[in-house]
Amino acid sequence: MAWVQRIKSNVPNLRSVYASLYSRKSSGFRNSSLCSYRCCSTSAAMPPKKDNLKGRLLTGATIGLIIAGGAYVSTVDEATFCGWLFSATKLVNPFFALLDPEVAHRLAVSAAARGWVPREKRQDPSILGLELWGRKFSNPLGLAAGFDKNAEAVEGLLGLGFGFVEVGSVTPVPQEGNPKPRIFRLREQGAIINRCGFNSEGIQAVAKRLGAQHGKRKLDETSSSSSTANEESKPGGKAGPGILGVNLGKNKTSEDAANDYVQGVHTLSQYADYLVINVSSPNTPGLRQLQGRKQLKDLVKKVQAARDEMQWGEEGPPPLLVKIAPDLSKPDLEDIAAVALALQVDGLIISNTTISRPDSVSNNPLSKEAGGLSGKPLLSLSSSVLKEMYILTRGKIPLIGCGGISSGEDAYKKIRDGATLVQLYTAFAYGGPALIPQIKAELAECLEKDGYKSIYEAVGADCT
Repeated sequence: MAWVQRIKSNVPNLRSVYASLYSRKSSGFRNSSLCSYRCCSTSAAMPPKKDNLKGRLLTGATIGLIIAGGAYVSTVDEATFCGWLFSATKLVNPFFALLDPEVAHRLAVSAAARGWVPREKRQDPSILGLELWGRKFSNPLGLAAGFDKNAEAVEGLLGLGFGFVEVGSVTPVPQEGNPKPRIFRLREQGAIINRCGFNSEGIQAVAKRLGAQHGKRKLDETSSSSSTANEESKPGGKAGPGILGVNLGKNKTSEDAANDYVQGVHTLSQYADYLVINVSSPNTPGLRQLQGRKQLKDLVKKVQAARDEMQWGEEGPPPLLVKIAPDLSKPDLEDIAAVALALQVDGLIISNTTISRPDSVSNNPLSKEAGGLSGKPLLSLSSSVLKEMYILTRGKIPLIGCGGISSGEDAYKKIRDGATLVQLYTAFAYGGPALIPQIKAELAECLEKDGYKSIYEAVGADCT
């Protein structure tokens, strides 16, 4: 972070600054003493004012803190200081918990967009690295769509240490979404219910933002790699470190869903390392009906055709994924698997939020609110669907496990149930940036404990 660098760069000058301050204070003290001495010849010395004494004590304490902080920054290594910054974010979480959920979300996105979040400087454990769709991931942990709906904070979020970040869902035309309030915290259960309804600024606003960010990241990557041209290529996507996914949605009033997704492909795919067809949100009327066998087949074919007709370089078009719901029957899952295999879909995200209310949340009055439930209560259901889909697709299609992850053990369970990559959102909303390095460390420990040397070896281990 910029302020940290400024502190570090100014540490060598702290001694001279302190000396200057001391000199000024001493000079002031001598002048004050001389004045008092002269005054004493005509009248009794006045006692020092309490306000002045408090001011001097406060100034001295501030100077001491600056010197102590500067000395600390100058002596610790970068990794230690980075860890300290991530841990320090825990102090902010109680403040966000006092705010309205949507206000807190808005502030969090703004903070990440402005770079007011820690930046991960430590290398990820090598055991977490993997390659998928021709792209290198430094770790399998991603941020799910819904947090950065309008691609405002891509650089800041990737800087937190996620292996990939998915923005959206993005609709062709701007829309407000459903009336507020539409986000509800079930804090004791570590869950959230939302019925936002694809609130989006629209593809044009997102395209403009992604275009600017893409150019900046590309320029930064080019300049940073010029001195390391002989080194092995770093993990990352089209525009530098970190992988960017773009999640596409349809407008609430649209009568041609396929055309909405095609518009998203034409406008945003040039900036995406992968694209997602979101047909699983419970908050847009009729959207989940697109998961039916015929509807999904027709939709995917049209979107694939739109992507493939565009001009692409040597790297080819971005992978196309489909995000499905956890509230599907066995026949529904069989239909989706058949379509995915027949059309060679590049991946599936399993899953979105659930309209069901597990026993663990049934006693919470907020559980009666309409909308999709996410967080810890979703873990079992989403993992069950994930495992079933891995079996149905015979492990031939990469799966992203999403739903209920709040620890490295949860992420490890998803991987053993068939996921190659994993995503979280609700746990991040509750735990903040400090949760990211914690999950990665726990996941690496789980893999090593069971004797695995890579993510690949653990994928689907519990499905045989």
